[in-house]
Amino acid sequence: MTLLCPCCTGKLYEECCKKLHDGAYPDNALSLMRSRYSAYALQLVDYIIHTTHLKNPNYNQNLLQWSEEILYFCQNTIFTKLEIYEFVDGEHEAYVTFNAHLVQNKQPQELIEKSHFEKVGKQWLYLNSCLLN
Repeated sequence: MTLLCPCCTGKLYEECCKKLHDGAYPDNALSLMRSRYSAYALQLVDYIIHTTHLKNPNYNQNLLQWSEEILYFCQNTIFTKLEIYEFVDGEHEAYVTFNAHLVQNKQPQELIEKSHFEKVGKQWLYLNSCLLN
């Protein structure tokens, strides 16, 4: 079965985010952001946790509880579209402004956010964000 990648690149999942979900390092923060969106859509809870910076305000050392919260969100959300508005790349930090189109409780939602990423070693990590809507 061929599946288009949930991150809306138009590529097949196998050719897009799957390699990151399988352990490859993203080339940049935009790739990480797209792969995190796909991970939410595909309920890949461990990937979401492992790509979140320890200094992220939502980071929870109780991994079981945090995993359950993420899974609940994923199972109760339909991820319909990802639009990238801006990508500001840097050597050790970067920003991605995007609109995540979601459906929750049969109601369409838009999550417009500017996310901040930091590179730690070879791995880009999601540090924090600012909601814009």
